[in-house]
Formats: sequence, C-alpha cells, structure tokens
Amino acid sequence: MAQSIYITSTEGHSGKSTIALGVLDSLSHATPRVGVFRAIARSTAERDYVLEMLLDHDGVDLGYDECIGATYEEVRTDPDAALGKIVERYKAVEAQCDAVVIVGSDYTDVGSPAELGYNARIAANLGAPVLLVLSGQAAEGDHIGESGGRTPEQIGHLTTLALTEMSHERARLFAVIVNRSQPALRAEIVEHVAAVAAPHAGADIGVWAVPEDEYLVAPSVRDIMRSLDATLLKGDEELLTREVLHVVVAGMSLNNVLPRLEESAIVTIAADRTDVLLATLLANSSGTFPSVSAIALNGPFPLPEPVDRLIDGLESPLPILSTDLDTYETARRIMTTRGRLAADSQRRYDTALALFEQSVDTTDLLRRIGIARADVVTPLMFQFQLIERARAQRKRIVLPEGTDDRVLRAAATVLARGVADITILGEEADVRARAGELGIDLQAAQVLSPFDPEYVERFAAEYARLRSHKGVTLAQAADTVTDVSYFGTLMVHLGLADGMVSGAAHTTAHTIRPAFEIIKTKPGVSVVSSVFLMALADRVLVYGDCAVIPDPTSEQLADIAISSAATASQFGIDPRVAMLSYSTGESGSGAEVEKVRAATVLVRERAPELLVEGPIQYDAAADAAVGKAKMPDSAVAGRATVFVFPDLNTGNNTYKAVQRSAGAVAMGPVLQGLNKPINDLSRGALVEDIVNTIAITAIQAQEEASA
Repeated sequence: MAQSIYITSTEGHSGKSTIALGVLDSLSHATPRVGVFRAIARSTAERDYVLEMLLDHDGVDLGYDECIGATYEEVRTDPDAALGKIVERYKAVEAQCDAVVIVGSDYTDVGSPAELGYNARIAANLGAPVLLVLSGQAAEGDHIGESGGRTPEQIGHLTTLALTEMSHERARLFAVIVNRSQPALRAEIVEHVAAVAAPHAGADIGVWAVPEDEYLVAPSVRDIMRSLDATLLKGDEELLTREVLHVVVAGMSLNNVLPRLEESAIVTIAADRTDVLLATLLANSSGTFPSVSAIALNGPFPLPEPVDRLIDGLESPLPILSTDLDTYETARRIMTTRGRLAADSQRRYDTALALFEQSVDTTDLLRRIGIARADVVTPLMFQFQLIERARAQRKRIVLPEGTDDRVLRAAATVLARGVADITILGEEADVRARAGELGIDLQAAQVLSPFDPEYVERFAAEYARLRSHKGVTLAQAADTVTDVSYFGTLMVHLGLADGMVSGAAHTTAHTIRPAFEIIKTKPGVSVVSSVFLMALADRVLVYGDCAVIPDPTSEQLADIAISSAATASQFGIDPRVAMLSYSTGESGSGAEVEKVRAATVLVRERAPELLVEGPIQYDAAADAAVGKAKMPDSAVAGRATVFVFPDLNTGNNTYKAVQRSAGAVAMGPVLQGLNKPINDLSRGALVEDIVNTIAITAIQAQEEASA
C-alpha cells in the first residue's frame, strides 16, 4: 500500500498548490513511483490547472482523468456517494504508486466552514495523514497581489478551529504549514502554532512557516489576458508568463504617463490613444525606463493601419493585449486577477520550490510521512542528488552564451535553487533586459562583457604567455580572448570561475579547443575524453567515450577507462569497468579485439585497484544471466557500471539508442582528464540539461578543490 499525504486548507487562496508542489518534489527524490490525486475537481468547465501542474512534474506518470475523485456538483448532490467514488478512484491510483500526494478542495465553488470537515472525512476514509495548510494572509490589500498579514495569535485561533473540525471526522493531523506568512514573524508563528496544536494532535507534530513572496501571488500576463477575455494583438507569446506587479492606468497626457511607468507593470491604454501606446513601446525598449510586463489596449477601436505598420517595424516583443472593455472595467479585472502557479511560469515554479526547500525540513517531513529512501535510483532521484551535492559547497560557474534564452533560464533556476554562483558573458544591459522580458530573476548573477578592457588586457597577457611557443603575439591574443569560449576558459584558468559550461549555441570543437590550449590535461593523463551519465529507470551507468576521440589507441582506451572510473566515483557510482568489444574473453580475435585486450592489460597495470574486464560484449557486461554464462568467475560480468566503447562510432550510437529506446536520461558529455572542469552541451540542450550540466561541473570543481 502506498504512503499517502492529504493536503488541505481552511480557506481558499492559501497557496496550497505551492505546498503540494514542494511535497511532490520531495517525495520524487526519495521514492520511484509518485502519484497525484485531486479529491474534488476545481471545475467541470475547464481542466484543473493545479492538477495539470502537478502531473507535469517529471516524477509523475499518470493521466489527468484517472487522478480526479469527484466534482463539486457530485459532492453537493450526494456527499456519501461522492465519498465512495473518491475512495474507489483513489485506490486505483494508489495501486500504481509508492506514494501519493492527495490535494483537497479549493473553496472555489460553495466554500463553507463544512468544507474542511468534508476534506477531513475524505482523508480519514483514505487512511491518509493530513498536512494542514494555513494562510498567513487575510484580506486583500490595495495593490495587485497584496494582502494583509495575520498575526501569530490570529493564525493560532485559525489552527484551533481547524483542529476541532478535523477531530470530529477522526482525521489524523501530522503537520501544519503556515504559507504566505510574514517573513519577520515566521519563528513566532511556528512557536505559537506548535503550542496551540499540541493539545489536539500531540507534541510530535511538524510545524513550518513559508514566507510570502510577491512573485508567487502576482498574476502573469496570461492570467490577466484570461480575466480580460483579451487577445494577444502583438508581441512574443513566450512573454505571457511574466508576472505583473503593478497597474498603470494611462489616462493622462504622454508627459505624465512616462514618469509613472513601473517595473513589471501592466499599462492600460485606451485603444484610440495611439500616441501613448507608441511612447510606452519606445520607453520600454529604450533601456532608460522601467521594463513593463505588458500593455492592455481597451475599447472597441482598431489600430489605424499606419500605426499598426509602425508597431510591426519596431519589432518589440512586449505583449500587447486587446480587449473591448472600458478603462474602469479593465483596471478592475486586472486588480482582482489572482496568480496561478503553473509549470510554464519558470520564475514562480523555481521560487515555489526554493521557498519550500529553504523553509521546510524535507528530511523530517519524509520521516513523518513514513517514506524511507529507496535502493533504486531513478533519473529524477539522481538529478536531485546532483543538485544537493552541488549546493552543499557552492562553486562559481561561467556561462559564455548569454544571448541564448535557454542559458538564461537555466541560470535563473540554478540561482533560485542555490545550486551554484553564476557568471554570464554578454553585454550587461542586453542580458538583464532580456531576463526582464522573460520574467526571470538574474539579479544574483554576475554579468561580464567579453570586451571589458580590464579583463581583455589581463587575459591577453596570460594567453600570449601560454602560447608564446606557437608564436602568438599580444595583439593576436587580445583579439582571440574576446571570443566567449576563450574568455570563459581563461576565467577558469585564472581562478575567477571554478568551471565553465558552454555549447548550447557553439560546436563541441569551439567549446573545448581553448581548454586543450589553456587548461591542459591532468598529470598522467594523455587525452581528454568524455562520458555520459546514463540514468536508467533504476540505476545510473557511465558510458565513455561517446563524444571526443574517434578511434582511440590501446593507450588512449586505457586512459578513457581510468578517467571514466574516476568520474563514476565522483558521482557516487561504484566503478566496475567493462572494456567493450564484439567478443568476450578469449572467444574472438582480430585487430579491434586485440586493441581492447591490450587496453585492459594497461588498465590493470596502471590501476590495479580497479575491477575491470575485457574484452567483453555489452550483454555479458550488463545482463547477470548472460554474464554468468559467458564469464562465471568475473566480478564485472553482468554487474558493470562503467562501459568503455572501442571507438566513437560505437559509443555515440549506443548512448543515443539507449536514450531513445530505453527512455534513459543522458547527462553529458562530461569532459574528463582536464586540470579544471569545462563541459560541453548539445546544441539541442533543454533548460533541464543545462541545469544538470552546471550541477555536474560544480561537483567536479568541488572534487578538484579537495584533491
């Protein structure tokens, strides 16, 4: 039977979805099969966006329809029948999972004091302990997304009422999280709630407080577009995820509107005030005014053709929404729009997870739920281990490709989650302006221009010194070091960064050539090679070399094997090395087999402590039954964790075949053999791939520092 947790609240708009996401993420790092169940659907008219967001999490593999218990209408019509349906549908989900996050109702239909009681009744019938989410905010404030903070005494009173209601239904409370709490009062709130809850739920109850964050409660441009029933007239659709923190009603002359523009504001403009519209667009792109989130044109007035043509010529990515509503109704609807935590809003998603991790003791939470860490290692669990290890001793990673949106998004995630410190190469005004347009937070990032004269002079002198034997002059070096790959590599060489990640917009050769010239190889290592960390369904394997050396010699194969085993150890993988060939043991012959056999002898001579077998076929290395049949006395056969391929053709095709056919997550290529960590990205890399590679590079830097 799965371990379950029922998350409910005492009222609407408590930010329960934020807590549900944090709990789900924590469970996904500890156990392989995690499910989500929505006890009562938010709406029958549209899909439940909270459920969709949770199902979009990488750790969940369930369909939308199977994860809904009942609707509000069914609960109103016959509560007992609805409860029976909820239990039945939940059991079907539970049977597929090791742990299930159950999300209670949202008080969005016929919310009443009895609703908490019904949620408690559901939890009791599902046998799921309750995590009660209380809101640290009360009435709405005067500004968009703003509320009034509750005192510890008010939250304590709310706790008493909730526990009384839950005890009537015999629901078992195991933890309370006060979400959206006033940051300065968090410790006092936790102490007060724990004291109030103890007589009802016992002294051993988890209590945490998560602080209010303006970006989590602020609506996105898309949320506002939905509230206005508006259309996207102009601009980049990707920027609809940006948060809106202020409203500017441009009902006055141009001279008076411009000084009132605010950062991340939505500017409402009557559709016939084209002068104000054009001025706002120009102000936003000028870099001398705050960066606004969007423009809302209101009123049933089409844009004149010349103005429409002029706007197209400006090529502004700023979203321009169009609605037929009047100015008052437009402003009113914007002010009452509530933010939604959705997977497509990167800043809110990252912020929600970061706040949860910083505020809640997840190890204690999992203990209280009854979840022990599993022996198997899923891709998601391995990625979490990378993040945890990287953030334990933060390193500075330089990202040379500051013009690539994927790199900027990955940098924002890394900074929000505390994985590493980041330096981005690019013109600071351009990088920060684009971050503003994307709605991501790069305030903590260092942004350096590769043309900064101070750095260029210093780097040129160093590069000329290193390459003087090749006849490189100072003038030539000054020209070379403005290339972002050389600039970033010299930062690592001179200790201004601990590692570099590049390749999203450049070739592998462009990324690693400077490293060959500047960083050089470690003592005793003749070649730079690479591995992929292959995260399968239940374990992680190491494949090398799949990206650098086309046709390695026996000596180079031995280098690759020893370096790959060291990389495996860096990432907590016990190295058992298989030197792959088309024959196993003494069964075959030929030049390629002899190359692998000679390489195996060299590995045993140079690293006698390593468990290594070769030549060996892939099936004999990976499958226990085949390994036992072909090499019964081998400590590696059937149990290999490091697979060394005889050439690049075999390695590259094999890793891609396993990645696509077995659904493995391929992390890499991870370069090895260099004195300092430089890593390459695929030009098709996703944001998640870049985040993983940054974490891997940070861990390599930690190892280098401790060596």
